[in-house]
Amino acid sequence: MKTISNHIHGHTHGNRPCPHGGPHGGPRRTRVAVAAAEYTFDARWLLALLAIALLLCLPVRARAIAPDSPRMTPVVRAVQAVAPAVVNITSTHIVEGQRISPLEQFFGPGFPGFPGFDVPGGRRVKQKRVSLGSGVIVDGDKGLVLTNAHVIAGGDEVMVHLLDGREFAATVKGADPDFDIAVLQIRGASKLPAVKLGDSGDIMPGETVIAIGNPFGFNHTVTTGVVSALGRTIRNKDGAFTDLVQTDAAINPGNSGGPLLNIEGVLIGINTAVDARAEGIGFAIPINKARRVMHDLMSVGRVAPLWLGLDLQNVDSRTAMALGLRDAGGVLVTAVFPGSPAARAGIAPGDIVESINASPVRDRRDYLDILRNQTSGSALRLQVLREGGAVKLEATPEPFSDADASALMERRWGFGVAQTAQGVVVRQARAGGPAEFLRQGDRITSVGSAEIRSMEDFLQAFRKERMSGQVLLQVVRNGKGYYARLIPQ
Repeated sequence: MKTISNHIHGHTHGNRPCPHGGPHGGPRRTRVAVAAAEYTFDARWLLALLAIALLLCLPVRARAIAPDSPRMTPVVRAVQAVAPAVVNITSTHIVEGQRISPLEQFFGPGFPGFPGFDVPGGRRVKQKRVSLGSGVIVDGDKGLVLTNAHVIAGGDEVMVHLLDGREFAATVKGADPDFDIAVLQIRGASKLPAVKLGDSGDIMPGETVIAIGNPFGFNHTVTTGVVSALGRTIRNKDGAFTDLVQTDAAINPGNSGGPLLNIEGVLIGINTAVDARAEGIGFAIPINKARRVMHDLMSVGRVAPLWLGLDLQNVDSRTAMALGLRDAGGVLVTAVFPGSPAARAGIAPGDIVESINASPVRDRRDYLDILRNQTSGSALRLQVLREGGAVKLEATPEPFSDADASALMERRWGFGVAQTAQGVVVRQARAGGPAEFLRQGDRITSVGSAEIRSMEDFLQAFRKERMSGQVLLQVVRNGKGYYARLIPQ
């Protein structure tokens, strides 16, 4: 159109015809015909260019790379093999939001009050929170996915998204926060791609590793690095995680639960944490531990609690002075139960446990946190101080049965309990014992911070608190609740 417009307008000089031909002249008609031909020619070029642009916008499949190409590195082969088995996990749960006033319902949030104020006549709105994480399919026929427990914690609905675009609802088959491992089962799917499980017992510091996950929602992000160290321990307010693989492969929020692979594309760990204070410090749960946790969760629904068969006392400054020690720290063995793993390992009363698997044991809480993160059949390396010299021992913890826990509880806490329709109630309290304030029929509703609804809850709470210097109980008597402080013997 531009070409035609330029030749129709501006080709006259005053009232004189244009030298190239007037309105009725042959040369002018010829010029218009030429212009029309140019227009047709330009339109064809325009259509051709548009067609080329559309082709460029279409997704283009990468050309096949020859299998013997130097670009087909072991990392590329591993990623191509495993990526279809890596999944993106979204966990959704509904929480009560802040109260909003009737005016806010009309005008929108923020009018007329401020968040956090209880507005008369208002109503609470429910909010949907979505957490993101990663996982990896370890059994394609059953649709089993390994991930972190914290990825799906509190989720009302869990969805699994595959590399090929499919998404499925998933059921949580089991989860254990002490190990940060969860097992999901994909519903309505079979013959899915799965990763090959390796052996984390032969991991070598310095070997190349690959992490695949969904950091910040960027699906199937691949990073590489090396194994930085083995047997690491990290602590948080809830406890300790031991025997971790440290890597410098970039791990970011959203990578949690994703696979750590070796150069052969074999699963050797589940990515679980990063050190927020630094770059290039990430941690993964060794696959051997994750495999044992998965087996326990799938077979009995929980990980069997373990023990060594020790009674311990903190080595504080006063105890250290009495024992002639230069520094406080560690735990003093006060009793060894006959026939226990500790007895078979040669641990004796008077020994001071300084470390387990190279992780320092600063007090009884450290000891319990480290032991709680172990799985059955794994030997522990203990360093004990005996008569002023360091001694290295090895002990394999055993399941801490309900019968053993119940018997030890009655001995240390001085009362017995029974399961009833109302909950866990006191069966009897030893006269002169630490719990003589309890009465038969009292209902125990919490031990420390743990809510008690069953005998399993109660015995698990005892295992956790059995070495505490004092325990806070919540008791209901005659319909009224109160707190009581128990000092174990």
